[in-house]
Amino acid sequence: MTPKEFARFRQINRTLCRYGIDQLLPKRFWPWPLRFLRSLVFWWRNQHKNSAPGARIRMAMEELGPVFIKFGQMMSTRRDLLPPDIADELALLQDQVSPFSGELAKQQIELALEQPIENLFDDFDMQPLASASIAQVHTARLKENGQEVVLKVIRPGIERTILSDIALMQRVAGFFALFFADGRRLRPKEVVEEYRKTIVDELDLAREASNAIQLRRNFTDAKELYVPEVYSEHCRKTLLVMERIYGIPVANIDELEAQNTNMKLLAERGVEVFFTQVFRDSFFHADMHPGNIFVSREHPEDPQYIGIDCGIVGTLNKEDQRYLAENFLAFFNRDYHKVAQLHVDSGWVPSDTKVEEFEAAIRTVCEPIFAKPLSEISFGHVLLNLFNTARRFNMEVQPQLVLLQKTLLYIEGLGRQLYPELDLWATAKPFLERWMRKQVGPEAVFTAFKEKAPYWLETLPHLPELVYDNLQLAKQQQLKFQQFTAQYLQQQKQRQRSLILALVSASSLISAAVIYSSLPMVAAALAVCSGLTGLISWRQLK
Repeated sequence: MTPKEFARFRQINRTLCRYGIDQLLPKRFWPWPLRFLRSLVFWWRNQHKNSAPGARIRMAMEELGPVFIKFGQMMSTRRDLLPPDIADELALLQDQVSPFSGELAKQQIELALEQPIENLFDDFDMQPLASASIAQVHTARLKENGQEVVLKVIRPGIERTILSDIALMQRVAGFFALFFADGRRLRPKEVVEEYRKTIVDELDLAREASNAIQLRRNFTDAKELYVPEVYSEHCRKTLLVMERIYGIPVANIDELEAQNTNMKLLAERGVEVFFTQVFRDSFFHADMHPGNIFVSREHPEDPQYIGIDCGIVGTLNKEDQRYLAENFLAFFNRDYHKVAQLHVDSGWVPSDTKVEEFEAAIRTVCEPIFAKPLSEISFGHVLLNLFNTARRFNMEVQPQLVLLQKTLLYIEGLGRQLYPELDLWATAKPFLERWMRKQVGPEAVFTAFKEKAPYWLETLPHLPELVYDNLQLAKQQQLKFQQFTAQYLQQQKQRQRSLILALVSASSLISAAVIYSSLPMVAAALAVCSGLTGLISWRQLK
């Protein structure tokens, strides 16, 4: 550990102690060497004894800076690892920090573009529109067409800070995994690695640009979601340029109601957007918190979402899509045996899991949910309960499902905030049933045929040649098989002859031993005969 890393490590520990985080850890996490080291810095006292545990953790992370703020935001979705009160408090973490100067932002933009900003943009606003821990946003106009745009630029030096703090996290996680009994169950190294991948992706604005382009393509001319245009020719790893939008923040309920927005339709469309992304496109915006979602000011009676900040996206393969859809349908049909079997078939839990025991555990946890009306059942918490139960049966962490769970909780919470009577299941079930019919019905067969048809048409002219080659290959294989069979039969005959000679040799030797005392000459002849036949038998076997 370098002196600089040690100084940062000391600062982190001092901050955690000042908020009494050390007092929140169970005693099993405090072996005597750590207790002794803690006693040496007795002046680092808890200065927030009257605050709730979750609030103390949240305030400590806010003080420690952007890496810990984003880590806390991610951990707020890991309710399988954290108590609900702490997870709820971490969800309040706001990624808002003091802006850096507009002049420095301009320098960073020109460094990325390798030319003066005036060559490409007019009316660059030195005052930032928004500022977060990783990047800052400024407004301008494209010189070529006058289009209003926003320029998102990475905060100078933030990558070095992030990677340094993550390296410390990885060392602490490795220590925890090695020396504590709960290390294997909580998998701290995997949690930190999952976070590292997420935040490193957010540092790459070229990746975010490609994500936004893909999402915009998926929802071209869609009435449910609009994704602003990205000007990829101006985008770099540290710079994103995209169309400026003037929507209403989705959390601004008063303004939405003031323009007579159809709140019921808006809430239902949020659900439709989510399931369309997951099941139709297998490409979903995985950071859909209220700060990244706006509502178009046009056509409030037919409202449309506007999505920004595509730094984090998730994908599901076809198998995970199908298993997830079948899990939802089976759960709401109370078919817990099928839910358990699907978890095993998908490989989410070990293949040796006892399905009956798993079914009973799911029933115990999930059946009380149905005491509520369907409109009050939380889809996200259904998924959370399923995954928490599965982890008791050694379910491995599935990063794509964690992202899915987080996104679903965001969408559902947002939908019920917009329209408290939202029945998410009534909106989702027809979508899932239609999707399942497309996957296993005649339409699926037709789709598969349509996908394969170009290859078959390309191959068709070569079909006679392929058939002839395969017939020739079959003849060659048949000839080889006949030769092999003949050789095998010949070997079997030789083995039979050798076995007969071996029996003759053995019987001659036994007979010689029996008559040796009375007929020594005959016994000697039998012994010689036994030796010769044995030698012949051995050579044939060889």
